[in-house]
Amino acid sequence: MTPKMTESELNAFLVRVFAQVADQFHVEKVGSNTATLRLRVDNSHIRPGGTISGPSMFSLADVAMYVATLAMIGPKALAVTTNCSIDFMRKPNADKDLIAHAVIHKLGRSLSVGNVLVYSEGSEKPVASANLTYAIPPQGSAADVDA
Repeated sequence: MTPKMTESELNAFLVRVFAQVADQFHVEKVGSNTATLRLRVDNSHIRPGGTISGPSMFSLADVAMYVATLAMIGPKALAVTTNCSIDFMRKPNADKDLIAHAVIHKLGRSLSVGNVLVYSEGSEKPVASANLTYAIPPQGSAADVDA
């Protein structure tokens, strides 16, 4: 299945809908049921001990699954996370950006289910793994708002 939105359209969408945090994220690549995103790490993401905070990694995983889903269904701003489980596996490099690779395993009319692996840029070993489910607004409903 071909994505309905390109990288540039998704980056512009994030700026329009989530202007308060859009500059932290960059959509690097989208494909059929996949997306790769970058978290531009800065001091606001660093926690004591010289590592990237768990909430920063969670945010990246969540946005990556959101973007992967929107790439396939189009700009539905009110698609929302209904479930997330994240495992933090190793300490990320605080001097590097984080890269997330999202894969949708099942895309239905009302749910998108997938997995996101998060890496320190340049590393082959993931620092976190998240399983997420997104609710998709019904077609033609009041929640079916395109931004």
